[in-house]
Amino acid sequence: MKVLVLEGDGIGPEITRATVDVLAAADKLFGLNIEYDRATIGFDALKAEGTTFPPRTLDLARACEGVVLGPVSHNEYPAIAEGGLNPSGELRKHLDLFANIRPAFTRDAVPYPSRVPFDLVIVRENTEGFYADRSMFAGPGEYMPTPDIALSTRKVTRAASERIAEEAFRLARLRRNKVTAVHKANVLRISDGLFLSVVREVAQRFPEVAYEEQLVDAMAALLVRDASQFDVIVATNMFGDILSDEASELAGSLGLGASLNLGKTYAVAQAQHGSAPSIAGKDLANPYALIASSSMMLDWLGARRDRSDLLSAAKQIRQALDSTIDDPKTRTKDLGGTLGTKAFTQAVIEKMQASSTLKA
Repeated sequence: MKVLVLEGDGIGPEITRATVDVLAAADKLFGLNIEYDRATIGFDALKAEGTTFPPRTLDLARACEGVVLGPVSHNEYPAIAEGGLNPSGELRKHLDLFANIRPAFTRDAVPYPSRVPFDLVIVRENTEGFYADRSMFAGPGEYMPTPDIALSTRKVTRAASERIAEEAFRLARLRRNKVTAVHKANVLRISDGLFLSVVREVAQRFPEVAYEEQLVDAMAALLVRDASQFDVIVATNMFGDILSDEASELAGSLGLGASLNLGKTYAVAQAQHGSAPSIAGKDLANPYALIASSSMMLDWLGARRDRSDLLSAAKQIRQALDSTIDDPKTRTKDLGGTLGTKAFTQAVIEKMQASSTLKA
């Protein structure tokens, strides 16, 4: 199995290396036979090659079964014409990664600001919507006809709405059989109207799954009030992005926010959080989210290829991660603990090894 590693910017190199260390430990325990390709993206690539996303990087991604993508500082990149491509957006667009799966759940041992415990998944459409880099075939989705006017184009299609809805309902059947569609159709009557009409059509194909709808502003409030009432939430790109960050923070920390970008053929593991340049190189970054994202990637690959070793490895990584943060002594500093990136990673690996020894 071949995996492409893209370290990114800021804390990206640190948490990506931590993730590869955990994957290597899982490989040793389960015989996964992972091979790694590596490519430089972000500011390092811009300095060396004049672009934050060299074209061969996409070719490498297409030749691999999975990608581990570190966070990038794309908000600080120069204009696209000057080489400032968003690596995340480029991968999502060109690999047709139409779904962004973002779980959020509370843990008994980790403090969380939510009023009640909850366990939900946000299924976010990933290829269109208000995101300017994914709305047009050529040119950006934002433009200024005069210096005093800025316009943005939102794209919603039947095809994209249908496949993200199908992904949400399939996932709900594996969980608690409930889907909530989030929208703003009372204002965005045409674009969100199309999205909702398609989701309703898909809902008819899954009669065993309960279906409901919520306005996005009401949803933001309901997550704070009682997120336990939700199971799978399906949303267009921007709404899903914002709500998933809120849900992860309510569950304890955005630093725990795992995320998997997937399509029909490819999967990219990517933490929800950003590149945090202020703590880069200080051994302070919490690698939990990217490690957990990579376990989601192993799960997806294991299910697609009917490989029990990948499924078992993914489960062991998740259990080791949660066991490590359950203990205040082995948490990172952002969660009230004392460990840095390297020590936390080593603690996770030791938990995995100990678990395998007990099972043996």
